[in-house]
Parts: sequence; C-alpha cells; structure tokens
Amino acid sequence: MTTGEPGQPRTDRSPWNWLLVVPIVLPLLTFLFNADEPRLLGFPLFYWLQMAFIVVGVVTTTIVYRMTK
Repeated sequence: MTTGEPGQPRTDRSPWNWLLVVPIVLPLLTFLFNADEPRLLGFPLFYWLQMAFIVVGVVTTTIVYRMTK
C-alpha cells in the first residue's frame, strides 16, 4: 500500500497505535464492573461504566489520530 505520494511506502508502525489497545482490553476486565454499587444518578455501575468505556475509546482514538496524522 502507498500513501497519496507515489513511491512512498505506508507506515503504520507508530508507537501511538499501541494506545488503541486500551479501549479494547479495558471492557474485558470484568472485575471492574462486577458490582451493583456505586450508583450514579440511579444507574448501576455497569451502565455508567459502559458509557465511560465509550468516552475512553473516543479519546484514545482521537489522540492516536492526531498524533499519527
């Protein structure tokens, strides 16, 4: 594969790409949300922690995009 410039090889070997592992592995750590308490605005831990995982995914993807652009 090449970039927009002919003769230039595509480089996907930035160390910033390793940051994308965080939003993949974080939801797999079940001990983080294996509880009913604490509650946030009446929602159990599981539900608001899932929303936090989405925010972590968006933030890490944005950081990696901007740093490798």
